[in-house]
Amino acid sequence: MKKLLILITCMAVSLVLAKDPVKDLETYKVEKTEVVNVSPFCISIAKGDYEMVKKMVELGTEVNKTSKGMTPLMYAARYNRVEIIKLLVANGAKINVKDKKGFTALKYAKLSGADNAQTLLLELKKK
Repeated sequence: MKKLLILITCMAVSLVLAKDPVKDLETYKVEKTEVVNVSPFCISIAKGDYEMVKKMVELGTEVNKTSKGMTPLMYAARYNRVEIIKLLVANGAKINVKDKKGFTALKYAKLSGADNAQTLLLELKKK
């Protein structure tokens, strides 16, 4: 009987001291996000997977086809993928193409601090 009384007392005290879980909830704003559907070719470029990019070019992937408004060369410039830039240009990628914002691959390289890509693109523009 003593044990039961002690147990009931402990439960009552814990209920009184316990915080109200509903009051402790914070309000969170939930925003809908959309998955960006970038082409596998441009994903490979962004990741720097040179062998995959090379294979895709060999299999006929169009080197100037945009993905989410950017050309493959813009992705390569943005992510400082110098060897991929060379590969794309050697296979017909156009250097001076602008996106809807008016940005070129060189502009993407500048915006992302891709110094090696900037240098290479400037050299390629001179040719």
